[in-house]
Amino acid sequence: MIRPPKPTAWQFARVVSVAQETSRVKTIQFGVPSWPGHLAGQHVDVRLTAEDGYRAERSYSIASPPEANGLALTVERLDQGEVSPYLTDDLQPGEAIEVRGPIGGHFVWSAVHAQKPLLLIAGGSGVVPLMCMLRHRKLSRAPVQAALLYSARNRDSVIYLNELRAIADADQRLALMITLTRDVAPNWHGNVGRIDLRVVSALLDRLGGQADSYVCGPAGFVELASGLLLQAGQPAEGIRTERFGPTGS
Repeated sequence: MIRPPKPTAWQFARVVSVAQETSRVKTIQFGVPSWPGHLAGQHVDVRLTAEDGYRAERSYSIASPPEANGLALTVERLDQGEVSPYLTDDLQPGEAIEVRGPIGGHFVWSAVHAQKPLLLIAGGSGVVPLMCMLRHRKLSRAPVQAALLYSARNRDSVIYLNELRAIADADQRLALMITLTRDVAPNWHGNVGRIDLRVVSALLDRLGGQADSYVCGPAGFVELASGLLLQAGQPAEGIRTERFGPTGS
């Protein structure tokens, strides 16, 4: 049984570094004085307080693996968001924001407790908690087979592209399939089109037919992917989902 650490009260996390992932996505590394550790798949709450006292809170998946020091959040900028524009445009190293966590006990994966292959299906920025799982799997040297099916609009919106390719190239036990649903760059040699039963079934076959499945992305995408997993013969209890809506940042 996986026992998530107890979340902390609100505390200040100081920015250590900021890295550009795509034109709209940044990864922010924080130092958190009293961080209790976390499990792959958990998230944190972020709270911003304006000078007039107005507060806005949002939840963000943790990108850094449990083995890493500190806390990393990968944030996509939403033009109408209350929190993400500040995190991606204004927040600088040395500054601090309030965080609370880690939170969540259902959408988590531990290499120590893994008994089946791992199938990850991501839509857009839903790849963040799944990337945390892959990083955890890599650093723990878990022998479990794994596959990531990642659907993005276009090449420029694929988060962690180079890191994902490097991990897959170095590990024959990991199958990586990235598919683009809209614009396709001339030099794109990956898949094109929306995910379907054929693709999901093929990855499951590669994993031996059964897997612990994790799906994360927009609500419609999660519904589609979950349905495909059920059609492919996966039991409902083996499918864990996390979804976000258009106002999630």
